Amino acid sequence: MGSLANYAENALLGHIFGTAYSAPASIYIALSTADPLDDASGLTEPGDTYARQTIAFLAAASRAVVQDAEVIFPEAAASWGTITHWALFDAASGGNMLAHGSFLSSFDVLAGNSTTIGSGEVQVSINASAGAGFTDYLAHALLDLMFNGVALSQPDTYVALANATISDAATSITEVTGTGYSRVLTNKAGQAAPAWSAVASGAVDNADAIDWSVGAGDWLQIVAMALMDATTAGNVLAYDNANIVDQTPANGDTVKFDVGALNVSLS
Repeated sequence: MGSLANYAENALLGHIFGTAYSAPASIYIALSTADPLDDASGLTEPGDTYARQTIAFLAAASRAVVQDAEVIFPEAAASWGTITHWALFDAASGGNMLAHGSFLSSFDVLAGNSTTIGSGEVQVSINASAGAGFTDYLAHALLDLMFNGVALSQPDTYVALANATISDAATSITEVTGTGYSRVLTNKAGQAAPAWSAVASGAVDNADAIDWSVGAGDWLQIVAMALMDATTAGNVLAYDNANIVDQTPANGDTVKFDVGALNVSLS
């Protein structure tokens, strides 16, 4: 299973929290005799008749995109060495590395060999994480955006509080109710406060405090938070059950996420 490269992590987070991402017209697969690493600094592509080839993926499912058809490389005129890894790029040469992974078994490409990567061998996933993370909905939408060119309008992001825990498969939340509560729109980086920080090193956080003043009557207990894409209803984008201290705010209390308290990352 392959993982996203640094460039892809920043690009996809930017699409949600900052600058829109435009998917490439084609995805290209590269072969490497060394681990490309997340920043592509280890990429070692063969010479000779070698050239990157286009690759296609099935629609995202189970938090992954899977290679849709076999990929055939040109016949080698000389040895390409021992191929250990693959990488996905947005250009036939140069460009940005989007993801990388290792083959189940390394293989030597000798003169006269024609290398084929079987359908389904290359996969890229956004893993689930215990108690917090992107929902299946957002993981699939981001993977389809980058690897299948499926349009995804930049969503608004509203911070919501929940009275029940949330799962990766969530399509709605059991929301807190009470006087003074409503979802808080948190704007794209660089826009009016409250806003997200600029994306850096595969992470983003809230650049401004996000708070509520509790009015007459206690709220329901808070056990989780979520990012939603609408002021009411909408899609659940991300959630956190693990890092929220369960509490039942009372009249006159302030509920607050301090600057930097909401951290979202891809790694």
